[in-house]
Order: sequence, then C-alpha cells, then structure tokens
Amino acid sequence: MNLSEYNQFTEELRLKLAGDDRVLALIALGSMAQQDYQPDEWSDHDFFVITIQGVQEDMRQDLSWLPRPNDLVFHFRETEHGIKALYPGGHLLEFAVFNEDELQMARLNRYRVLLDKANLAPQLAELELATQDFVTHSHKAPEQRFAEFLMNLFVGVGRQARGEALSGQQFIKTYALTHLLHLLAQFKTSERAHLLDNLDPFRRFEQVFPALGLELNQALAQNTFVAAEGLLAMAVREIRPFLNNFPDAAVAEVQQLITKAKQEHSI
Repeated sequence: MNLSEYNQFTEELRLKLAGDDRVLALIALGSMAQQDYQPDEWSDHDFFVITIQGVQEDMRQDLSWLPRPNDLVFHFRETEHGIKALYPGGHLLEFAVFNEDELQMARLNRYRVLLDKANLAPQLAELELATQDFVTHSHKAPEQRFAEFLMNLFVGVGRQARGEALSGQQFIKTYALTHLLHLLAQFKTSERAHLLDNLDPFRRFEQVFPALGLELNQALAQNTFVAAEGLLAMAVREIRPFLNNFPDAAVAEVQQLITKAKQEHSI
C-alpha cells in the first residue's frame, strides 16, 4: 500500500465514522498519526474509535462500520477492547473501541485527532500526559534494570547450555535485550531521540541509534552464547559510565559462564 492508498483508506474511515451517530471520535495512532514520521508500505492502520455509551461492544463484534467490510480476510478479538483485522494485500488494522469512560484505561503517546464530535481533545491531551507520567513512574532504577539484564543473561546461558534452546534464546534475545534497550534509550543521546516510543523500546531504535542498532542486530544473528557475549560487551561499554557501584564481580561471573558454555559446546 503506497502513501496515497494509505491516506485514501484513512479518509474513507473518517468519512464513514463521521456519518455514524454512535461515534464520538476517531484517533489516529502510530504511523497513522503522521506526526514524527510518515507511513510506508509496511505500515498498518492503528486507531481508537470513541463511542457513545452502550454501543461499543456492538461495534467490536460487528465490523460493518469499517471501509469495505466485505473485503476483510480475517479478524479477531485481541483484547477486551482491541481488534486486529486483515484486508487483502497485507493491509492490517489494529484498533480499539472505547466509550468515553473506558478511554481512561488506554495509553496514548503519538496521536492525531481525525474526528471529534464531542470536544474530546482536552481529555486526550490529559490522557497523553497521564501516559507520560505512567512511563516515568514505572521506570525501574537503572541499577535494578542492569541487575536484571545480567541475571537474564546468566539464566539464558544456563538454559541454552543444558539444551533448552528456546528458553535460552528467550532470556537472552528478548528479556535481556529489553532491559538493555531501556538503558540505552535512557542514557544515550541522539538528535532523533523524539522518534523513540516510550511504550516500546524496540520501536525505531535503529533509526535513532544506527550504529548501536547495527551492532545489536549483528550480535542477535549469532549463536545464543555469542549473542549473550555481544550484549554483555555493549552493556559494559555503554552503561558503565552512568552507574554508581558498577557490579564488576557480577559481570565477571556472567562472562565466565558464557566462556565455559562456549568451550563446552566448541564455539
């Protein structure tokens, strides 16, 4: 889907909901919001639909309000409020339907109001601030996050060494990586830092930190033990200057375990 087709679908959706008396607002999210970046051929449509009281569940179950509903290939209920729907050609919709009260449960960062029949813009701005506050207060202390990073590596290497490859990869290439991305986003600077997603540290990391992103992807493409070693080396190099009481002894233990596992598996 090119940008013209993408925008055409967005406008079809807006016009259809503008004529639906059940709908109070349409909120574009992510790429669809077109705030810091434009959609590309891989972008899906992410949005919230805000309804009057009592009709939200009907709209979650009956998707005839979508543009070209008969063309849908597949759809399913992902959460209480959220749905994924797929059109031919790989066009994905990810959306949630809320009434005005339920909207308070949502998290909102990058967004654009496409339709607002009930002056919900101030409420949405408050929700964005509440989301920022939630992210700020849910941040772990960097020392705690680094400790969890180390122990994820330690456990992952042990799992991989005993033959639990799936679990080992999960601990190293998902859990440990997540902590490392949070730490890098917290301490490293970039002129493109505004592109980061405060709800998902994986999003657009390579665009903000291209050299680190390349190094991480190269490490992750390796054997799990080698990947663990690469993540550890980056963490020590990049994060050490920012932590008081850096846990050198724990880092040494993790490195020793990686070295032992590599030797025993002839890597």
